[in-house]
Amino acid sequence: MTGQPHHTDAQQYLPGMGKHWLLPIYDPFSRLAGVGRLHGQLMDRANLRSGQRILEIGCGTGNLLTALAHRHPDTVALGIDPDPAALRRARRKATRANLPIHYHQAFAGALPLPDDSVDRVLSAFMLHHLDDGERARALREARRVLRRGGELHVLDIDGTLSDRGKRVAHRNPRMAASVPERVLAALIDADLIRPATNGGGRAWFGRYAFYRAEAP
Repeated sequence: MTGQPHHTDAQQYLPGMGKHWLLPIYDPFSRLAGVGRLHGQLMDRANLRSGQRILEIGCGTGNLLTALAHRHPDTVALGIDPDPAALRRARRKATRANLPIHYHQAFAGALPLPDDSVDRVLSAFMLHHLDDGERARALREARRVLRRGGELHVLDIDGTLSDRGKRVAHRNPRMAASVPERVLAALIDADLIRPATNGGGRAWFGRYAFYRAEAP
């Protein structure tokens, strides 16, 4: 997914499909790509429990949190994204399904939440959109808002485990940053503990990986 970054409040963000005018095909593309199945695997790994406060950074049109609210209706679901158009779609989904999901327009590097306020932070196919500095800020913010012993769970592309992926990563520094060892190093730099890969696989769009880490 490529495109030009867009600005909001003097910051940049890359829309989910790379260009704003492609947003209407984001959900059909996600269904075709089997992203819902991967969201389910991310939730399986996140050890979600009743009463937890769960934040998704880069929630887009709300597919993960919609599935989460159906599966775990006794949790508190929060989503942030810088894209107002994607958030409008996410809110419509929540309203139609009568799901109490709270969405806020914000960047992952400047979360509108107090310290030690969430039990889980989830991220699905978002980190590779960020450059090194933005990713570092986002992970530090995830660490800040996590309660002691809280967990970060990430699902993202792995751009280097195939020849095609290596060629793409060579052309795109953000793809190169999705090398597992660099993701794990970024988690350590953010003062998160016990960082680890947590499985992965291959879809028709390429390889993907799961990661986890904890707040000390």
